[in-house]
Amino acid sequence: MEPDAPRARLTAIAAHLPSGYRTMEETRARIAASGGAYAPPPGLLEDLTGVRGVHVRGEGVQASDLAVTAAEQVLAQSGIGIGEVDLLLFAATCQDLVEPATAHIVAAKLGATCPVFDIKNACNSVLNAMETANAFIATGRYRTVLIACGETATEVTRWRVPDHDALLRAMPGYTVSDAGAALLLTATPAEADGPGLLAMAFGGDSSAWQACTVAGGGSMHTRSVDDEHTTLRLGGNLLRNELDALPFILEPHPEMAAIRASAFIAFHQISMPQFHDTRDKLRLPADRCLATVAEHGNCAAASLPLQLVRAQQSDRIERGDTVGLIGLASGTSFGLALIRL
Repeated sequence: MEPDAPRARLTAIAAHLPSGYRTMEETRARIAASGGAYAPPPGLLEDLTGVRGVHVRGEGVQASDLAVTAAEQVLAQSGIGIGEVDLLLFAATCQDLVEPATAHIVAAKLGATCPVFDIKNACNSVLNAMETANAFIATGRYRTVLIACGETATEVTRWRVPDHDALLRAMPGYTVSDAGAALLLTATPAEADGPGLLAMAFGGDSSAWQACTVAGGGSMHTRSVDDEHTTLRLGGNLLRNELDALPFILEPHPEMAAIRASAFIAFHQISMPQFHDTRDKLRLPADRCLATVAEHGNCAAASLPLQLVRAQQSDRIERGDTVGLIGLASGTSFGLALIRL
């Protein structure tokens, strides 16, 4: 009889937040000093977002550097050397260059010689990388997969705004943080009560791709320096409509019931109002969720790993617990993951 396919186990996880920190008042002051026609009144950004500040990388620090710092932490935690990694995935909204894949830059800095490639799906990039790693491990193609994430999202913050409406369209750019994260997934037997990635489900509505965009740099606006293209921008009410539809999209998945019963539930966070709204709409137990966005901002694809790390550090989860992950991303896309630690 053929043995059961192996399962991907989350062997180690790390998050790295750069020491630079910009408060919302400092953000407001920079908008006011930018030469734009509009400056928000004191306290407005905090009132609208519930965010106190964001992490900012140092000068010259790249997305790959943030990813490497986190990757070195998970390798140290697991006792696995970089030479034992079979596949390296760089998964983030940001990148060092258009070409080559940032995974190559991360690999070079770590000294990896394994196959590498990027996975890019906005803030669901890490969740999709977990799906990819799990599939490779289940088929036996790879046994040890390193996922590295580096977010330099503060580079898409809009400073010059002509009016209040433009400020509101640019609002997601004021809550984004720079961050790094890494996960090490290894093959383990698929035992009934054993650790590993138990289930995943994905969905989306690609017709709403204009809900939240950074338009510059691609073929539409290759060399544009227009603030409307080079900064994070909301597309009308599309994002709000997608968030309103979230329960109808996710509820049919049987994983939702198991996620609600998990010891801890992490979901992507862009502001405190969105945190409370998502938690209420999906009927998630308040005592098993953790709001990281108020202190650390929106860490893009590093958001879910950060919440798991903070939950570990505060002894809210331990080995043997089941945790649920809920991903929400521009595009728009949604993802679910159920993991036993």
